[in-house]
Amino acid sequence: MSPIRVLVVGCGNMGASHAMAYHTNDGFEICGIVSTGKSKEVLNERLGGGYTLFSDYEEALAATKPDAVCISTYPDTHEAFAIKALENDAHVFIEKPLADTVEGAERVAEVAKKTGKKVVVGYILRHHPSWEKFVELSHQLGKPLVMRMNLNQQSHGNMWDVHRNLMKSLSPIVDCGVHYIDVMCQMTRSKPLQVTAIGARLTNDIATTNYNYGQLQIRFEDGSVGWYEAGWGPMMSETAFFVKDVIGPKGCVSIVAKEAGGSGKSDNVDSHTKTESLRFHHADIDANNQFTKEDTWINLTDEPDHQELCNREQAYFLKAIEEDIDLTDHVQDAVNSLKIAFACDESVRTGQVVHL
Repeated sequence: MSPIRVLVVGCGNMGASHAMAYHTNDGFEICGIVSTGKSKEVLNERLGGGYTLFSDYEEALAATKPDAVCISTYPDTHEAFAIKALENDAHVFIEKPLADTVEGAERVAEVAKKTGKKVVVGYILRHHPSWEKFVELSHQLGKPLVMRMNLNQQSHGNMWDVHRNLMKSLSPIVDCGVHYIDVMCQMTRSKPLQVTAIGARLTNDIATTNYNYGQLQIRFEDGSVGWYEAGWGPMMSETAFFVKDVIGPKGCVSIVAKEAGGSGKSDNVDSHTKTESLRFHHADIDANNQFTKEDTWINLTDEPDHQELCNREQAYFLKAIEEDIDLTDHVQDAVNSLKIAFACDESVRTGQVVHL
């Protein structure tokens, strides 16, 4: 088959990684790179030069007529850019979240259905073997589940610039939280019933209506509960910033990332997806209340780095296009996790429990 001609829109951390994935995959051909600033020149040079550069998205669409568009811009452009691509007969790979409102995400899903084009949302943890194993093992723990997760980032330098720009559109528990809400839904396979959340504005560098720290709690129909915590900024603590636990009646499974969870790693993108080891604790006890089984340590040999995960995401995007995979459930999962995240954001702002 002829390579899929893809227009890369957005050249930041994720956009550059996805562009590298396209550059090294014979199934794709980059037909243009778009950004409003100089990042496109930097990326083009990194890729060896030779790609056509654009400053305007609509001009690039008209000029290149791509088969697919990769959208890695700030969330407030996601809906409009995705719909424009779909209406121009292009498949879409889009970084999470799908849109900056629930209604916007639903509109993208509807246009994808109407046009018959593929939309893949960048839930990178779905392509990580250790996270897949983490979810799989959670199904052996019985019900209800207790899920404990966080990813606080002591961001500084360029990452603080990135986070401040992100917070013009979304809070950390929405932008980052959709990943882990998605994981919780995979673990429980149950309907979320209600959410509560708290948040705090710890800096004058963002708008007074925004907050850079938040924690959410979710109750599920099967009795399971989960919490997720996310904070961004130079004031954030690096003590216990990387917690990934799931507990059930039969024991617990934990991601033990000694290296990735170490000091100075909280705002390192490469560290965010590392698992290193899974520890499976068995709750079985004897008549004397002593454990009957040793903890099981699972060290998967397939531990892809951040770039390799992006390569796998794009390999899946290519497979979805070439094999005409039905992505209805994939897109609906992205919409649902965003609904839950925005309900949590509502709870922060109102101080009320939000029923789903």
